Amino acid sequence: MTELEIEAMIQRAAEAGAKKALRDVGLQDDNAVHDVREVRDLLDSWRSVKRTAGKTFVQIVTSIILGFIIAGTAASSYFNFTPKP
Repeated sequence: MTELEIEAMIQRAAEAGAKKALRDVGLQDDNAVHDVREVRDLLDSWRSVKRTAGKTFVQIVTSIILGFIIAGTAASSYFNFTPKP
């Protein structure tokens, strides 16, 4: 068997295996390209939602902390919590 024949046999086996794998997961038809694109778009959207949710959480926590600092400063100015001599 020549090297070219071996390469051709390996190529055919690889293609057959890939087709079987796609058939096993239900991606054997012409709509498979659209299905894969749709799944990729869904994953991109999910990543965007996670990123936005993380940023929103940090902004809310930061706003709460700054609100407490401002409220504490205002309260200490208003009630004059400094010790009297």
